Amino acid sequence: MRNATGDSFFAWDGDVLVVNILGKPAASKDAIGKPKGTQLKISVTAAPKNGRATDHMVRFLAPLFGVAVADIEVVFGQENVNKQLRITAPKKLPPVFL
Repeated sequence: MRNATGDSFFAWDGDVLVVNILGKPAASKDAIGKPKGTQLKISVTAAPKNGRATDHMVRFLAPLFGVAVADIEVVFGQENVNKQLRITAPKKLPPVFL
């Protein structure tokens, strides 16, 4: 696994993957999009109400990284499209990270 440079959407902090995300709530499907600058676009079907879209995003991402929902921490952006996640010891990575 490579380490991120300053212009990437992710970086490693020990065994923790730190990911900067540009969320797109109320999308037609849950999907990991392409990197946009220093953020990774992630679409979710949930509506952006009371942080529900972020919760849905975490539940969508957990199996893709091979971790439990509890292993994904929302550092900031629970109720914002700009967010940062910390994923502890991911067992696998979606292709966009490779």
